[in-house]
Amino acid sequence: MAQPDQCLSANTLLGALLPDDLATLAPHLTRVPLLREHMLVAPEKPIEHVYFPEGGVVSIVSVMPRSGRTEAGIFGREGVSATCLLLGTDRSPHETFVQVPGSTALRIDTDRYLAAIDQSESLRITLLRYVQTMLVQAAQSTATNASHRVESRLARWLLMCHDRIDGDEIALTHEFMSMMISADRSGVTVTLHILEGGGMITSKRGRVIIRDREKLEDLAGDSYGVPEAEYRRLIGPFGKGTAMSAETGKSQAL
Repeated sequence: MAQPDQCLSANTLLGALLPDDLATLAPHLTRVPLLREHMLVAPEKPIEHVYFPEGGVVSIVSVMPRSGRTEAGIFGREGVSATCLLLGTDRSPHETFVQVPGSTALRIDTDRYLAAIDQSESLRITLLRYVQTMLVQAAQSTATNASHRVESRLARWLLMCHDRIDGDEIALTHEFMSMMISADRSGVTVTLHILEGGGMITSKRGRVIIRDREKLEDLAGDSYGVPEAEYRRLIGPFGKGTAMSAETGKSQAL
């Protein structure tokens, strides 16, 4: 089986690994496409593969029979799927699937992944640091939904999606955005008009174009930036905009 050229991977979590740890994983990584709604982790089912995205946006979604679906977190080329494996369980109650497609991921069988982690303490520590950033992201989402208006919540999530893609155009449906900010679709439509009227974005059918990121950051306020700073502190460069420029400069590919 042909293996990808690892030095060309844009996954920054892989790029943060020690050379020996990356060399342990590399023979077992296969590049695969990430298509919209591709399920990376199915709820309550044993996890067979782990994915290191090289772009796009992946959603972690809580599915509640009465309340519907709510996004619990997102990741992209800075992360890896199935963090529950690092915490001693082979399944999760949440869905993990691709929301913004158009890229690839490096996939590894779960048993190979866990064997590599058992073999290397440094690999395990780096991956657990990533788990910490996801826990911070989840806590920040809870605090934001409790204390910020809908406009600020949407600004935050647009910034988070913008951090994970190339360029300024994001393929986002109203359904996805309603999950992102815990609001109904009519509320999303009104909020998009507010952001567009403020010159922050252009909203078109199925996509949002970021026009003024600095204004979005101002609107998001303290709802945005804590998980991103934690990632930069523990792992490496990540994100766009003023905070990224001030702390670490431009992000570099692996």
